[in-house]
Amino acid sequence: MGPNGMTTTRGVLAGDAWGGLAAMLVALPSAIAFGVTIFSALGASHAAAGALAGILGATALGLVAPAFGGSSRLITAPCAPAAAVLAALAITFTQQGVAPAAIVLLLGMIGLLAGLAQIGLGLAGVGRLIKFIPFPVVSGYLSGVGLIIIGSQVPKFVGAPSGTSLIDTLKAPSAWMWQSIVVGAVVAATMLLVPRLTRAVPAAILALLAGIGAYLLLGLADPALLRTEGNPLLVGSLGNADGNLAEAIEKHWLALRSLGLREVAQVLAPALTLAVLLSIDTLKTCLVIDAMTRSHHEPNRELIGQGLGNIASSLVGGIPGAGTMGASLINVSSGGTTRRSGLFAGAFSLLAFMALAPLIAWVPIAALAAILIVIGLRMIDRNSLMFFYSPTTRLDFIVILAVILVAIFGNLVAASGVGVALAILLFLREQSRSSVVRNRIDGHHLFLKRARSTQDIERLEREGGEVVVFELQGSLFFGTASQLQAALEPEIGARKYIVLSMRRVQSLDITATHMLEQVKDRLEETGASLVFCDIPKGLPSGLKMKRFLKDTGVVRPTSKALAFGQLDEALEWIEAQQLAQDRVEQSIAGSLGLRDMPIFAGCDDAAIAALEAAMEIRAVKAGKRVFKAGAGDGALFIIRHGTVRLTLPIHKKDNYHLATSGPGDILGGMGFIEAEGHAADALALTDVEAYMLTREQFEMLAVEYGDIALAIFGNVARSLATRLRVAVGEIQALRG
Repeated sequence: MGPNGMTTTRGVLAGDAWGGLAAMLVALPSAIAFGVTIFSALGASHAAAGALAGILGATALGLVAPAFGGSSRLITAPCAPAAAVLAALAITFTQQGVAPAAIVLLLGMIGLLAGLAQIGLGLAGVGRLIKFIPFPVVSGYLSGVGLIIIGSQVPKFVGAPSGTSLIDTLKAPSAWMWQSIVVGAVVAATMLLVPRLTRAVPAAILALLAGIGAYLLLGLADPALLRTEGNPLLVGSLGNADGNLAEAIEKHWLALRSLGLREVAQVLAPALTLAVLLSIDTLKTCLVIDAMTRSHHEPNRELIGQGLGNIASSLVGGIPGAGTMGASLINVSSGGTTRRSGLFAGAFSLLAFMALAPLIAWVPIAALAAILIVIGLRMIDRNSLMFFYSPTTRLDFIVILAVILVAIFGNLVAASGVGVALAILLFLREQSRSSVVRNRIDGHHLFLKRARSTQDIERLEREGGEVVVFELQGSLFFGTASQLQAALEPEIGARKYIVLSMRRVQSLDITATHMLEQVKDRLEETGASLVFCDIPKGLPSGLKMKRFLKDTGVVRPTSKALAFGQLDEALEWIEAQQLAQDRVEQSIAGSLGLRDMPIFAGCDDAAIAALEAAMEIRAVKAGKRVFKAGAGDGALFIIRHGTVRLTLPIHKKDNYHLATSGPGDILGGMGFIEAEGHAADALALTDVEAYMLTREQFEMLAVEYGDIALAIFGNVARSLATRLRVAVGEIQALRG
């Protein structure tokens, strides 16, 4: 590696080291606070054990999760959702009379099973589903967790006895300790003011030091405060009477191994709950980091890494965690660029524990409570409260409020489930309110693209009331099926052909097809037909609509429901059915000579004979092209026998139907006028015979027979004008 490469590597390594250090300074105080919150439910004497569990969790998660995860800058540490769930469970187990030592093991088993569940979620590919969680659910979930954290920390903030609930604390202000309130207030004020003054040092570190300093100053006035043993206001010594840290971890591991299937079954449900919450919290943070750094994480691999980290944390006696927003953002802003920054954060957590263990004993519990209260306040999405004041977002506010209430009075997984369910209902409500009928075109306003005789045109115009076209859009599902049925209901009995254009339909379900089958059956009773056209080849969901309509019985070859590729094809079929009631079109069956063509009615025999001599007859089999778009020398074609379909290529195999022409019609007018290649494809629908006139032959003929030239140019102009009028009419119909 060259000097530049080595310098770059050292720079990246230094950035990761500084990022990991800064992230540790943010994550470690919170980890200690979360651990104290969980273990304090077991009694005031367990606060030190909780602080130790928080540090061990930050260390194990930091060393394992980044090594196996799928995000390069994520910092994993004990987090608020884990603290909220485990603290509530610790209180529940205590009320059930479970011994504190057994509760510690059960909490460790919950973290272990949650890690295994996360690995299962990652292997199952569930990580990709995070993008489908609606914003109101995430907002309500974060606000709910924030309020739970605040509610659990208020008793510690005011110095209430360990295990006192929020309600009991508020009812008994006489039990509050003013020293605890003063320390908490100093810490909270420092947390709020420091970011406004400097960001060089994390606010949580300065706040914690300010809290320790304030407590020591109070101790000068009351010497009883200056002891760590048995002091309910302090975390206390982290020392272990049973041996050193390695021996304590080994003892915890052996105790976990002694748990049986009965204990596993007892904590399986909360473990799955915790796995879901930690996964959501992690992947949500990954999305924010990706947006900030323009990077991309692997969600399923990240879940596996998180699961391994939580397993490691549980095995050493730490508390579980997730990818944390605050520490990760500090890591990014401090120069962290690779997964090594997360490893540095874990290593620095262990070093901090080894170097600062005596100082941690003097950390006031009120200081940790104040830090968590500020964190909880920042988790509350106050901007979403403004949704209430706008009618368009009030229902989203209701979703957020429902998630918060269920989180507070129920549990966090139930809150997420309720939020997703309500969001789905709101989505279905919005979809059902949007119109599935984009446009309705009466048969009298449809433009013919096939050349017809005057008598045929008059007849089709008289019978235009038999046809109606509906352009459908959006999702045809159980929420909009009744709306579509209401739109089609007035047409049943009044129309002989109901045409449904499906071009803009995005989805289709079995309820909608069942409704369409009912409409088809009712039309069939009156001899009418349901006609589908513009059927998409594939929906965004991957559903093959045409096959789905056939498989569900709506479209069958023997039924009165038919499917056509394009609307023009459907209309031509309908016109053929209407004209076939009286006669079969003679223009297709017979051949037409130049003298019999209306366009040359005013020309003398000599001019027509000269024209016929200058032209050659080209025969084209059905299914073959008379000419191709972009090719040819711009020759003019006059159909003598058969039917030709003119189409404009659009994209790949798609095309736009310009016109269908028969005997006596002129083809290739635009290319003939421009003396360039043809503008469209001309496909023979039947066996075709056509007169072909090149530009050179026409110019030679026009010198002597001006009436022929005038007749040809006049017909070409009328043909192009007709197509332009049809195009304008279609544009107006689409805009309508």
